Amino acid sequence: MSEVVRQDWRAGRGTALRGSLLVPGDKSISHRAVMLGALAEGTTEIHGFLEGEDTRATARIFTQLGVRIETPAPTVCLVHGVGLHGLRGADEVLDCGNSGTGMRLLAGVLAGQAFDSVLVGDASLTKRPMRRVTDPLTAMGARIDTGDGGTPPLRLHASAGLRGIDYALPVASAQVKSALLLAGLYADGETVVREPHPTRDYTERMLATFGWPVESAPGVVRLSGGHRLHAARIDVPADFSSAAFFIVAATIIPGSELRLQAVGINPRRTGLLQALRLMGADIREENPRDDGGEPVAELLVRYAPLHGIEVPPALVADMIDEFPVLFVAAACATGRTVVRDAAELRVKESDRIATMAAGLRTLGISIEETPDGAVIEGGALGGGSIDTHDDHRIAMSFAVAAQRASGEVRIKDIATVATSFPGFVELARGVGMSIDGITGSSRQ
Repeated sequence: MSEVVRQDWRAGRGTALRGSLLVPGDKSISHRAVMLGALAEGTTEIHGFLEGEDTRATARIFTQLGVRIETPAPTVCLVHGVGLHGLRGADEVLDCGNSGTGMRLLAGVLAGQAFDSVLVGDASLTKRPMRRVTDPLTAMGARIDTGDGGTPPLRLHASAGLRGIDYALPVASAQVKSALLLAGLYADGETVVREPHPTRDYTERMLATFGWPVESAPGVVRLSGGHRLHAARIDVPADFSSAAFFIVAATIIPGSELRLQAVGINPRRTGLLQALRLMGADIREENPRDDGGEPVAELLVRYAPLHGIEVPPALVADMIDEFPVLFVAAACATGRTVVRDAAELRVKESDRIATMAAGLRTLGISIEETPDGAVIEGGALGGGSIDTHDDHRIAMSFAVAAQRASGEVRIKDIATVATSFPGFVELARGVGMSIDGITGSSRQ
């Protein structure tokens, strides 16, 4: 068996977090801006674009499909749109890397094209369920083959025409909703998506910015085919999911006072803020404003003692990506925190319930897994070695946990952090976190 180079972190108790920082641009918005810019007429300017591996993969795929994309400056993209029907088939497979968002949304776009496409991903993405997308797309008339068990690769055959459907999502998912809306651009008639709980509305907001009529109300979105997308300027706010690691770190490290700049505070994204405030966190929103169709604010976060809560089920869909770091906050709180209705965590980049539970137990925290969540007893954190299962959010969450640990925390396999948060270590160290990279280790 060949030897594989592994990247780890070594982290430990840090100092109080101080200062001001700007985290990278929102990943979800960056994906969608490239996609809709490619399908628009004219040149779309994207400012604040996330230069992560996931978003680069999406941009690279549209380049393969015949779209010219320029990067005249860091975090700036110019997407020369080819119009709704201007994409060209690629001879090669389209590699989404680690990005489930990219693959699911691209399935919606490619379902209506007049050419065949094959979407592939890395080892982690190849294990993730895709039938939740391919089944409703098939009901719209798409022809899609999957791997065994409904996993990637996805083979999308040339479309003979899509038709709009009225579809009730069995599980709240912004990715599935977005895939169906994107397919709906190519469909005859009206596409309606109904949600059991409202989810992120980035796609709806951005479609409107690009000039496509969309009707939305809590729990339902509808659009009709037959319109055109027009190029726009998109200003990408700082990614709330990236800011979340620093929000929790400043909350749990005594003496901290940290300002986070220009953070996107879309209410369908910020359930973590509400949960932390219920736990006693001191988080203030300052200079709220609307920037390119998205609400933005500065967040001033100060240390505050936390207490356990039962996380309201209504918040779950609005904080699904932030649960790993919420588990860390719960481990540092007094008393018990209960998470329910979060079974979606089991089919992320890793089984995030199991992975977080194993890691917190290693650090001395009592945690009981349930099928759809966990019961976490706050306590003292010790040192240990953490297996991230190649999950970027797990890695960064344990980097935060280490700042309260009594011993060194070794965080294994952190290379995937580059998919969503390039420069995390440099920013973290700049405000007082103790974290170092270790390269050159290996495994068989």
